[in-house]
Amino acid sequence: MDQKRLLLTYGLVFFVTAIWGLNIVMIKVLVAELPPQTMTAFRIMMAGITALFIIILGKSFRRLTKREWIYTLLGCVFSVILHHLLLAVGLTMIDASNASLILALVPLTTATLAFVFLGEQLTKLRTIGFILALTGVFFIQGGSFRNMQLSQGELIIFIAMFVQAISFIFVKKATETLDSKQVTTIMYLVGSIGLLIISLIAEPKGINEMTSAPIFIYILFIVSGVVATGLGYVVFNAAIQKIGAGQTAIFNNFVPFFGLVFSALFLNETITASQLIGFVFIAAGVLFGTGYIEKRLAKRHNRINTKRSVG
Repeated sequence: MDQKRLLLTYGLVFFVTAIWGLNIVMIKVLVAELPPQTMTAFRIMMAGITALFIIILGKSFRRLTKREWIYTLLGCVFSVILHHLLLAVGLTMIDASNASLILALVPLTTATLAFVFLGEQLTKLRTIGFILALTGVFFIQGGSFRNMQLSQGELIIFIAMFVQAISFIFVKKATETLDSKQVTTIMYLVGSIGLLIISLIAEPKGINEMTSAPIFIYILFIVSGVVATGLGYVVFNAAIQKIGAGQTAIFNNFVPFFGLVFSALFLNETITASQLIGFVFIAAGVLFGTGYIEKRLAKRHNRINTKRSVG
């Protein structure tokens, strides 16, 4: 890939992480005005329809094998149904800033699960990353051993983060032979139907309550569904194919940063010193835990050895 295309890809992924940080704030506003589970079902359905239009235009749709269906549907259950349902419920209980910091553990948790289930190596540096990230969680929830117990909302967001990390294992398996855009489309369309069924049971009046919000809320709803979730994941998955999962995952570090900034700007939430310290530890933990620091050190070592051999 030439330098201009590489910079364009980096720029697009950076923009997506900014949108995702803002999306946490938008969802926080949406769950306050609309029934959380019903809203989530239609938001994900909108994202699925957006992704469907993209693969139809790109003519990249094909029939799935039995193996691809299994991994795609498992990814759907964990990534779409469980993750987004828990995220919507959790955001009714805690601040968007706190939620964005907990969600920053996704890349590190994914790396740990990849070690357990995919046999990927867990080195000393990655172990250090795990410890740093856990330290970050400690600071997020107050930085005091007297307050180590997570609140109900924080626990729900933590589980939402964990099930999303599990889903990436299944998505990785599915995308070994199937285009990532098609996997994303199927997951969102099927998942939205599952979410809608759950919402009809949990929120019987949810559909009627979806029509009583101000116009501004529906604008946020469309932006969240179409731009942040639909287009965002299509761009992100395309970047994974171009520059690799490792490099792309590093950009996830910007999501909690933007989540904190936008929470302060639009929701007047207070960013505490403890949260900022927590963000630094989690960001460092992700850099170590995903193998990014390790790869940079290895490249530097190889360059030094090459220069010595040439000299």
